[in-house]
Amino acid sequence: MKKYFSLLMCGLLGASGFSQSLDDILEKQEIPLNSDIKIGKLENGLTYYIKENKEPQERAELYLAIKAGSLQENDDQKGLAHFTEHMAFNGTESFPKNELINYLQKAGIRFGADLNAYTGFDRTVYQLPLPTDDEALFESGFKILSEWAGAISFEAEEINNEREVIVEEERQRGKNVSERISKQLLPVLLKDSRYEDRLPIGEVEIIRNFDHQTLKDYYKDWYRPHLQAVIAVGDFDKDKVEALIKENFSDLKTGENPKKPEIYSIPSNKEPLVKIVTDPEYPYTVASLMYKHPGTSVKTDKDFRNSIMRSAVNSMLSARIQETTQAGNAPFLQAGASYGAYQGGMGDLDAFSIQVVAKTPETLEPAVKGIMDEVLKMKTFGFTQSELDRTKLNFKRAVEQSYKEKDKTASKVYVNQILSNFLKGEAVIDMEYSMDFYNKYLDGITLEEVNQMAIEFIRDDNQIILLQAAESSKEQLPDEATLTDWFLNYTGDFEAYQDEISSIPLLDKELSTAGITSKKKIKELDATEITLENGIKVILKSTDFKSDQVLFQAFSPGGYSLATEDLIQSAKIADNLIASSGIGEFNAIQLKKKLAGKSLSLSPYISTYTEGIKGKTSSDDLETLLKLTYLYFTEPRKDSLIFQNLKDNYKVAIEGKSSNPVAVFQDTINTVMRGKGPWALDPEVDDIENFSLDQAYKFYQSRFRDAGDFTFVFVGNFQNQEVIPHLKKYLGSLPSTGSKEKFKDVGIAPIQGKVNKEIKKGLEEKAMVVLTYHDTYKHNQKNNLQLKAIKSALETRLLKRLREKESGVYSPSVGLSIVKIPNPYYTFSISFNSAPDRADELIEATKEEVDRMIEDGPYEEELQKFIAQEKRQKELQLRSNSYWLSYIKGVYSKSIKRDYINQYEDYLDKLKPRNLKNAAKKYLSVDGQAQLILLPQD
Repeated sequence: MKKYFSLLMCGLLGASGFSQSLDDILEKQEIPLNSDIKIGKLENGLTYYIKENKEPQERAELYLAIKAGSLQENDDQKGLAHFTEHMAFNGTESFPKNELINYLQKAGIRFGADLNAYTGFDRTVYQLPLPTDDEALFESGFKILSEWAGAISFEAEEINNEREVIVEEERQRGKNVSERISKQLLPVLLKDSRYEDRLPIGEVEIIRNFDHQTLKDYYKDWYRPHLQAVIAVGDFDKDKVEALIKENFSDLKTGENPKKPEIYSIPSNKEPLVKIVTDPEYPYTVASLMYKHPGTSVKTDKDFRNSIMRSAVNSMLSARIQETTQAGNAPFLQAGASYGAYQGGMGDLDAFSIQVVAKTPETLEPAVKGIMDEVLKMKTFGFTQSELDRTKLNFKRAVEQSYKEKDKTASKVYVNQILSNFLKGEAVIDMEYSMDFYNKYLDGITLEEVNQMAIEFIRDDNQIILLQAAESSKEQLPDEATLTDWFLNYTGDFEAYQDEISSIPLLDKELSTAGITSKKKIKELDATEITLENGIKVILKSTDFKSDQVLFQAFSPGGYSLATEDLIQSAKIADNLIASSGIGEFNAIQLKKKLAGKSLSLSPYISTYTEGIKGKTSSDDLETLLKLTYLYFTEPRKDSLIFQNLKDNYKVAIEGKSSNPVAVFQDTINTVMRGKGPWALDPEVDDIENFSLDQAYKFYQSRFRDAGDFTFVFVGNFQNQEVIPHLKKYLGSLPSTGSKEKFKDVGIAPIQGKVNKEIKKGLEEKAMVVLTYHDTYKHNQKNNLQLKAIKSALETRLLKRLREKESGVYSPSVGLSIVKIPNPYYTFSISFNSAPDRADELIEATKEEVDRMIEDGPYEEELQKFIAQEKRQKELQLRSNSYWLSYIKGVYSKSIKRDYINQYEDYLDKLKPRNLKNAAKKYLSVDGQAQLILLPQD
C-alpha cells in the first residue's frame, strides 16, 4: 500500500494541477538551520555561530561581521566605514599601532592573503584564519576579534597616516577606464537611491579632511554587539570555542539608543532608463538590457525549489547562446543572459540581464537583435524536454558530488553560507538536506513550470538599457531611442529551437590492452610509477584529501619552441583551436551534450617549451576522461567555424589594446622581460590575417601524434588496481615511435643591461611603476629558497616604507619569477601605483630599501616571519591534490628533487641572516635591471 501511495504521489507531483498546492506546502516549510551549527546570542545582543569542521585540519576560520557599511554613513562620513576597517589594523587596546599584524605574521599568518577585511554597502567583515594546534595563538584570535568589535584605538597619528593610504587605494583600484564608465552608469543603475551617493571608497575630500571625532562617531554608532556576529568554523572543540566567545565578547556594551540600520531600496521605473557612454580607452562595443525584479532569497522549501528552476533557465539559455556563438556566422562576438542578484545584491533586487558584445560598432544592430532572438525564442517557444532532462542530469550530478565531499568541504565555504544567514537571513542548507531535497523534488519540476518562469523574467517595466563604446565610434552608434527600439520593439526572426543530440558512442572502436614494462613504488612521493609498452610513464598518487576528486596532467617537452618562425603565430593558437572545436565525431556543442551528467573537465595545452593535457574528474568518470584523452591524441577536430570565431575575438582584443594604457604598458614589460623574438611576443593585428587553420591543426598533430615521451600524473581518490586496467587500455593504445623530443632554445629571456623606459599614455592622474632585477643563476632548491626569503623580506620593508612611512602607496608588490628552461634565470619585480608627482621620490625610496637589503640582507625577525609562514603554508599544501600534482610534475620535469618535500623544513631551518646577506648582495647587485614607468599623457 505504501509503494502504491508513493507512486500515486509521484504522478500527482508531476501534474500541473498539483503544482499550486505543492507550492503552498513548500512555502510553509522553512529550511532548518544546519544541525551541525551552534547558534547563540549573548545578553548584549551579539550573535555567534560555531561549527566544527575538519577541513583543513588544525585550522579555523574566525570572522567578525557587522551589519553596517557605507549606507550607514552620514553626509560628512562618506568613506569612513571603509576607513574604520583600515584602522582596525592600525591599533587596538592590546595591540598598539602595527603590533597586531606583527604578532600574527610571526605566527605564520599572512597579511592580505590570510588576515583581511572588506567593507560593503551594508556590511563590514573581518577575517582571521588561524591554526588550532597553537592554543595560545588560537585563543588570542577571539581577543583580536573582540577588540575590532569594540576597542579600536583611533590614535591621531595613525588616522592621519592612513588618509593618503586610502586615497592611494582608490587610485590603485580605480583611476581607469572602468571607473570612468562606472561613474557614468551608476546614476542610471542606482537612480534616486542612497546607493548612488554612498560608494564604499568614499570621497577624497572627506578622507583627507574629516575631523577625527567624525570617524569615532561612526564606530561608536555602528560597531555595537546587536549588529555584530562572531563566526567560528574549524577543527576545534565547539564547547571550548563557545566559552571563548562568551569570555571575550560578553563585556561589549550595546550603549544608549542603539541604532538599527535602515533598509534602503532602489526605486522602480515605469519607463526605460537609457544611457549611452563612450570613452577614449574603452575597446569594445557592449550593449545590455536589464529587467529589475524583487529580490529573492532561499528561506523556505519553495524558495529552494524556485532557485533550482531559475538556475535551470540560466543553464539552458546559456547553452543555447553558446551554441549560437559557436555555430558560425554569429551576429555577435560574445553574448550572455542570466537571472541573478542586481548589481551584486544592491537594493534587495534581482535582475534578468542580457548583454552582447558586437564585432564592430557598425554591426551593433544585428548583434542586439541576435541576442534578442535567443531571448524571444525562449519566451515564445520555451525550452525542450530534452534540454531540461539534460540540465537535471547535470544538477543531480553536481549535488551528488557535493554530498560526497561533505566531510571534505573547506571551512570557508560554511563561513560564506553563515554570513548570508546573518546578513540576509538566507538559509544555511545542510548537505544531507540538499541531497534529500533534490531526490524528492528535482524530477517533479516540469517543463511547463520552467517555461512559465522564463516568460516572467521579461517584463514591461523596470527596464534599463545601456551602451558602452569607444569614443572614436560615436558616429556609428545609435541614439537612445533607436537603441531602445532594437531591444524592446524587435519582434524577432527565429524558429523553434531544435535540440540535436548525437547517439553515436564517444569512442567507437575497440582498443587493445597494452602491457606494463615496469612498475615501482616511489617512496619519497608515496606514489607508484608504471611504464607502459609504448613508453608512456604514469605516476599514480592515491589520496584521501577529497572524497571524489581526481586531478590529472600529461606533459612532454617541445611546445611551440619547435615551430618554425613562419608558423609560430598559427602554432600559438593551436591548443585553443583544438580545445574549442570538440573532438572526433563531436563538435563542441555535441560533446557538451554527450557529457551531460559527467563530472569532468579536460583540455590540451601547448606552452613555449612543453605540451600536454590537464583536467579533473571524479572516480566514477575517470574512464570517460581517459577516453577523451585518447581522442585528443588521435582524433583532434578541425573546425573552420571555431577558427573564424577565434580570429574575430583575437582581432577585437588586439585592436582594443592600442587604446588601453595598461595593455600598452604590459606589452612594454613583456618585451623587456621576454625579448623581441616572434616566440616571445603576442600576435599583432596583421598577424591575425596570417593565421592558418591547416597550419595550426598540423602543428597540434605534430605535438600529440607520438605519445611515447609523455608523462601522465594522476592524483586523487582512486585505487590503483581499479585504474591501471583503464590506463593499459586507453593510454597503452596511444601511438608511439619510441623517440624522445627536446625543446629548442628560442631566446626568450630578459633584455640584458639596464633599461629605463617611460611611457606617457592615459587620462588619469596615476603612475604605474615596475622595477626589475634579473640575472642567470644556478637553479637548485637552496638558491630558490633564498630568493623566496629575500622576496618576502623586501615586500615587508616596502610595505613599511612606501605605505606606512611615506603614505604614498596602497599595496606595493614584490614578485619573484624563477625559470629553469632553457637557461635558469630569476626576476624580482617590484610594482606599485602612485600619484604621478610622487613617482620619482617613491622610486628613490624603493631603491634605498633595495640598497639596504643588499647591505644588510633580511633581518632575523623578517626571516623568522618568512619561515613561520612557509611552514604553515606547507601544512596546507601537503593535504592538497593540486599541490601534489604540481610537485610530481616538477619532479618528473627535473626542476625539483624527488626528496625535497621531505627535507623542506631542514632547508628552511638552515636559512641564516648571514647567508641571506650574501645572497641578497649576489641577487640584487646585478646589471640586469629595468625601470619602467607609465604616466598620464601630456
